Amino acid sequence: MDLLAELLRLTAIPNVTWQMGVMWGVVIVLFYLGVFRGFEPLLLVPIAFGALMANLPTEGVLNPPAGDQPGGLYYYLSQGVTLEIFPPLIFLGVGALTDFGPLIANPRTLLLGAAAQFGVFVTFAGALFLGFNPQESASIGIIGGADGPTSIFLATKMAPHLLGPIAVAAYSYMALVPVIQPPIMRLLTTPEERRIRMRSLRKVSKLEKLAFVMAVTIACVLLVPAASALIAMLMFGNFLRECGVTERLNNAAQNEIINVITIFLGSSVGITMTGERFLRAETLKILALGVVAFAVSTAAGVLMAKLMNLFSRKNPINPLIGSAGVSAVPMAARVSQVEGQKADPDNFLLMHAMGPNVAGVIGTAVVAGYFIARLGG
Repeated sequence: MDLLAELLRLTAIPNVTWQMGVMWGVVIVLFYLGVFRGFEPLLLVPIAFGALMANLPTEGVLNPPAGDQPGGLYYYLSQGVTLEIFPPLIFLGVGALTDFGPLIANPRTLLLGAAAQFGVFVTFAGALFLGFNPQESASIGIIGGADGPTSIFLATKMAPHLLGPIAVAAYSYMALVPVIQPPIMRLLTTPEERRIRMRSLRKVSKLEKLAFVMAVTIACVLLVPAASALIAMLMFGNFLRECGVTERLNNAAQNEIINVITIFLGSSVGITMTGERFLRAETLKILALGVVAFAVSTAAGVLMAKLMNLFSRKNPINPLIGSAGVSAVPMAARVSQVEGQKADPDNFLLMHAMGPNVAGVIGTAVVAGYFIARLGG
């Protein structure tokens, strides 16, 4: 018996806590959503595995440096989140993958992306009402932008102790966009509005696209310098895509870079989800506020399109594309396409919806920069 007790002491089993056991259940749910339901698997799977490691009595994974002993693996990898390196690099890949042409061809859709940010501010107010401080409320509110990297970027600056719940809420609800948005879209539109066919978009030249990138970079950095890292990387990635002379760099940004950073970003966020941090009443509040954020952002975009149609009867906007103002690229645009084809199988809204979708990415980054400048970070 003494030998068995000694062997048990040498294992990590005595260090297991009830919080760890509960978090194993949370990890299983995240794996189920990512693997078996296909909800944002590229991020939910790394987050879930990171959360599993965070809730095991590991050695050489999380420990900080001590004397002449080096720190654990994720002590160093997670510096990419702490030092705000990973989220902007994700934006580099997003820019390289995204066509800004639809927004340039129909610039009024910029208003739809701006309207969707209303959900961010409503959720910010709701979080304040529930007792969160302004910095925490801003970090929670940005979930309404449906932009995971920006949510992580802002939470790291303003509420690092809430990083795990905010990231899980942001990416989980991004994955649930095809579930959350359609009922709201149908509720706020008539069958006739859903059948509106928009005019074909004009072809946008390379020069226009490159000039747009330069203009947006300069304008956003001058107006909201706190968002410089996100905006600069987003636009740099798109410049690589559109300039036509950096194909290798563009391919790297679209594939190797964004894939490697996604692995490290997701698992580094998951590492913060220890039971002591995650199993709190605040987590449930954040998850509830995340639903509100997505719902209000979706509704605001649709209602803005309906309002714009009052002043543009000759060239109306299909209100369904207003829901794409949230920056879940390109998932939100695909939802607009699917809902539009349910009303009219021959109607094609995808490219039109990419306009507000791109505007939403820019808008969320700008709002995050405003929060940082206004509230500190």
